[in-house]
Amino acid sequence: MLELDDLTLAIGPRHWQFDLRLDTHGVHALLGRSGSGKSTLLNLIAGFMHPDQGDIRWQGQSLLPMEPSERPVTSLFQQRNLFNHLTVRQNVGLGIDPGLKLNDKQIMAIQSVLDDVGLNGQENKLPGALSGGEQQRVALARSLLRRRPILLLDEPFSALDALTRQEMIALLQQLIETYQPCVIMVTHDEEDAIAMQAEVLRLSEGRIIRQG
Repeated sequence: MLELDDLTLAIGPRHWQFDLRLDTHGVHALLGRSGSGKSTLLNLIAGFMHPDQGDIRWQGQSLLPMEPSERPVTSLFQQRNLFNHLTVRQNVGLGIDPGLKLNDKQIMAIQSVLDDVGLNGQENKLPGALSGGEQQRVALARSLLRRRPILLLDEPFSALDALTRQEMIALLQQLIETYQPCVIMVTHDEEDAIAMQAEVLRLSEGRIIRQG
């Protein structure tokens, strides 16, 4: 279970207070107006921001003392954060080792996840040679490589055309069914939540309202 216990943060005049309990497996869509704190919540869970008070627990263990790299969290943010001078294989390999010192087993794991996201044969291309949808697949492959139990998605379909969006939704559904993480997906589009068969959580006045 993922627990946010009286998690509070104030930045200037803005103030957020999060109380939430999410099952170990499931997809949850976080909706709210721009600036309502959706990405802030993901950053708190991932460890890129620190709360003023409260706690974040996974399976009863506090995540707050952990660095982002130590947390059981994988993040796919709106910016794909691909390195243009690195190949697809190398960009994905960063998910294992930032120095890209990879053994044969790790290289096989990279190839497997590239196959999973439909990038077989694209391993040696640079990001500039890929379409927007293919670049999103590379970022997804890197995010999924370690199969961490909490998956955070920040507007994962926002830069995609309608056809690629449908393909990515189907792909994500398949991968989520395979390894069953706890998913929190930020989106501005309620249709994405419906397509992902997600429980809807709305942010209003700095608090989460569970919609069901």
